[in-house]
Amino acid sequence: MKPMHDLVTPSPEVAAALADGAPVVALESTIITHGMPYPQNLETALAVEAEVRAAGAVPATMAVTGGRIRAGLPDAELEALARAEGVWKLSRADLAPALARGSNGGSTGTVTGATTVAATMICAHLAGIATFATGGIGGVHRGAEDSFDISADLRELSETPVTVVAAGAKAILDLPKTLEVLETLGVPVIAFGQDAFPAFWSRDSGLAAPLRMDDPAEIAAAQAMRVRLGLPGGQLVANPVPAADEIPRDELAPLIAAALDAADRAGIAGKAVTPFLLQHLFDATGGRTLRTNIALVLNNARLAARIARAAAGDL
Repeated sequence: MKPMHDLVTPSPEVAAALADGAPVVALESTIITHGMPYPQNLETALAVEAEVRAAGAVPATMAVTGGRIRAGLPDAELEALARAEGVWKLSRADLAPALARGSNGGSTGTVTGATTVAATMICAHLAGIATFATGGIGGVHRGAEDSFDISADLRELSETPVTVVAAGAKAILDLPKTLEVLETLGVPVIAFGQDAFPAFWSRDSGLAAPLRMDDPAEIAAAQAMRVRLGLPGGQLVANPVPAADEIPRDELAPLIAAALDAADRAGIAGKAVTPFLLQHLFDATGGRTLRTNIALVLNNARLAARIARAAAGDL
């Protein structure tokens, strides 16, 4: 087992699991602080943790509080995070400053931070956790040839040895360019149980996945082989949303186009684009995008637990 970094404070449940070599699944916390309102955010976080446990692994929701990386939050602390305001949204660039404020006791006060995909990967690796379940990764934004807007998630996948289970990349992104960047960075992109690369709310993006695997044990073995070869980085497991919960691509594509047009007409730019588009799609689908989002996160938690169990020799 990889030694735990001295900045990581695990919950008793996570500490015991790691000490025993039991399967652990990291979970991000921005879905709690930036993904949906209270109390739905708390209900979803608890439901995702319950899915991980039901599938035979221990959940470790990652966050930053008081200058410490927290690996696993008791229910009371999950609720406090779900109710908190002014929480930092942490990616690779923000993680060290957020920790430094707490550990140095600066006059500006400590920071509570929620981890994105990139930051969760870093924190999970420091905690000795090699499997992570999320909703969807970031990627290359549409119009990136002008804006250079490319998510830090992609480079993190190429550098940090964590298997990330997601329902593909968010459908509002430029998916062909996202796959091209992942290929350039040497990140294995594995579709689970199908040949098509999924597109978050939709099972099929219209693009072929570079790799397909149908067995969680094979996915775990692939990452173990990367480590054995000395290759940096992790792998992306693209797990399609359950068919009963999906919004088909043909239905969603015109709504995304309309949302992008509305953002352009409103002059929305930079970090404001994604929340604007997500809200627009939520309104246009009568809330179906959020319901599908919750369903796919639960589905990813189940698969991640199976992969973590296989990696631990428990499947």
